[in-house]
Amino acid sequence: MFEVVAFYLFAFLTIAMFCIVVMTKNPLYALSSLAAGMIFISAFFFLLGAEFLGAVQIVVYTGAVMALYAFGMMFFDSINDIKESVANPRVTFMMSGIIALLVVAIFIAPIIGANATAHYPIGVSANYTGVVVGNVQDIGLVLFTKYLVPFEVAAVMLLVAMIGGIILAGKKMDISITQLSEQEIDNHKTDTEIAKDIK
Repeated sequence: MFEVVAFYLFAFLTIAMFCIVVMTKNPLYALSSLAAGMIFISAFFFLLGAEFLGAVQIVVYTGAVMALYAFGMMFFDSINDIKESVANPRVTFMMSGIIALLVVAIFIAPIIGANATAHYPIGVSANYTGVVVGNVQDIGLVLFTKYLVPFEVAAVMLLVAMIGGIILAGKKMDISITQLSEQEIDNHKTDTEIAKDIK
């Protein structure tokens, strides 16, 4: 009974938050509602007994991705109204068709996966530890044994992407703060004035 009430409560809250994201014109409200919706989604994982996925949902999406959106929002003028126009209706139609196919696949997947068997079922860590304490240990055991190399490769790729993003962002800057003197920084000069001084 508790799971049913919790499911409908978090489902209502999640849909409400995402409706606010789509309908509001204030980017701050949209960002806050999106973060709240991501937190409510993690509640479904906890209800299903997937504590690891629930924690990852909060840490990665609510923490890292929301922080990234917040930093990105600061670089744009969010005060002016944005007038949207569909430049290519065919692309919109194609994307709508792809989304419809994904929705159909999501509803068909449980029927197809009813006969699927897991190679690493829940509780496999009990063979090594002797105690079944949750699925976090099972995921850690599989992740750092069978999938250790892909896990490390993904970590290296993310590191390279981060360094590349920093380099590309630095090349687009007209002025490097490291080349300025402390007096120029303290005077709060504009970019144009600093550029003239450097030249």
